[in-house]
Amino acid sequence: MDYDTFLDTVTRRAPVPPEKAEPLTRATLETLAERLTRGEAADLASELPKELKEPMVSPTPEAESFGLDEFIDRVSRRANVSPDEAREGVRAELSTLRDAVSEGEFRQVMSQLPRDFEALVGAPRQ
Repeated sequence: MDYDTFLDTVTRRAPVPPEKAEPLTRATLETLAERLTRGEAADLASELPKELKEPMVSPTPEAESFGLDEFIDRVSRRANVSPDEAREGVRAELSTLRDAVSEGEFRQVMSQLPRDFEALVGAPRQ
């Protein structure tokens, strides 16, 4: 999936204006990079369009431990959107990632996240 298709898909799936799709996408990926181990963030980045690789640079080798509410709060602050818009953006972003990367890679990402992320995106662990 190329960059424009990725953003278009996020825009369609999140009830936010198109101009918010890119900030939400970047904020979600930056926050995801903090939540994943550096190796997993790099693996995910390898399957993304080049424009989305930079936000996936993990700041630390170890994953930070925080739940969905903190994740949404960080995305909300980074993208300068309401918590409700951030929640919808994260949901849209994760469902788009599910379509954009290999099934195995998406499963690896989800395995590092708390179960409430699965409910948000509708992706049960396998």
